[in-house]
Amino acid sequence: MQGYSTEDIRPSPIAGSWYPGEPTKLRGTLAGFLEQAKLPAFSGRVRALILPHAGLIYSGQTAAFALKSIEGQHYSRVIILSPSHQAYRGNLLTNAHQAFQTPLGTVPVDHESLQNLTDSLAAAGLLLNQIRNDREHAIEIELPFLQYLLPEGFKLIPLMMMDQTLSTAKTLSTALSDLISSFPPDQPTLLIASSDLSHFYQQDQANRLDQRLIDSLQNFDPTLFYTLKSTHQTEACGYGAMATVLLTAQKLGASQVTIADYRTSAAVSQDYSSVVGYVSAIISEGNND
Repeated sequence: MQGYSTEDIRPSPIAGSWYPGEPTKLRGTLAGFLEQAKLPAFSGRVRALILPHAGLIYSGQTAAFALKSIEGQHYSRVIILSPSHQAYRGNLLTNAHQAFQTPLGTVPVDHESLQNLTDSLAAAGLLLNQIRNDREHAIEIELPFLQYLLPEGFKLIPLMMMDQTLSTAKTLSTALSDLISSFPPDQPTLLIASSDLSHFYQQDQANRLDQRLIDSLQNFDPTLFYTLKSTHQTEACGYGAMATVLLTAQKLGASQVTIADYRTSAAVSQDYSSVVGYVSAIISEGNND
């Protein structure tokens, strides 16, 4: 995109470490993941995706299985919800810059929509706070894939959840569904929940923890994984982001969750003693069997 002064662009804190910093190498890496991925069977229009957010070497292949569902599609806006891995004031966070920078170019932030969302959330008692020069990886790591797959460009609505309670997820989902419904029909919106699963358990234990959350996702029941989390039967750093996206997509007509891929970091590291779980999923308007 053109026309942004340097101070208006959020510089990438992770390009060159979490993913390749050179554009040609980055494109090749993304293309390789997508070539290896197989699109799972699902039905209906894609409303949302659940994607992991580790470094691409670990989670890129899992993400690619779900991202194949938007190849050849057009989205005017992409809303990405993630946890915040740093502490800031506010229930929810967004980015104050005019655009995000990656090696593939800049992605404009939709501040008009963010202002509407801020007003709606304030009326419901939630503070959406703008921050600058953050180092949050959970949103940025999804951008190169989106830039690669959506070459016509898109506006970004980035949201980081400090408060991931179910009540906040429900309030935010109402505000988001109202916002998305206000857009013209020819300006489709894609929702993305950015989250990893269990962290640093042995492989067998991680599989058990992660499968419980995956089962609740497929049952379209975010309330269940709050119950499971409270009793230490599952883990996910972005559980509020997943809950919000599930609830929002459901309000917009989605009824099917298709698990695209699941694996752990051991698939790359070969270290089965301490793994991180990754899942990707497609949320669409089809019906679960």
